[in-house]
Amino acid sequence: MSAAGDRLQDTARQAALALPDVSHGYPFTSGLDVYKVAGKVFLIVTDDPDDQIITVKCEPEHARAHAHGYASITPGRYLDKRHWISLGPGPGITERLVADAVEDSYDLVAGRLPRSDRPGAR
Repeated sequence: MSAAGDRLQDTARQAALALPDVSHGYPFTSGLDVYKVAGKVFLIVTDDPDDQIITVKCEPEHARAHAHGYASITPGRYLDKRHWISLGPGPGITERLVADAVEDSYDLVAGRLPRSDRPGAR
């Protein structure tokens, strides 16, 4: 079953907040809920009822595969289109896919932090 836009966004928020050392807020604009680990962005949730998407970091080869496999996964909005993807509601976009995308984005960003800044290093 595909996740509707509000469920997609709620799933992304819950998945992000379940991860260690996550902070979030609205540093860019009141319409973008930004999630960070050690000050680095890994998730953006668009707070627009007419444009219910999330944007996550992704390895370029995985980003291309996702974009080809799902019509509602597009190159990332707001950020580098090679390293970020945006997911919107549509066929095949499940809550599990959304949660996995958030967790993968977090792991990618956290894994590139200096060891002393990684979650659990303190």
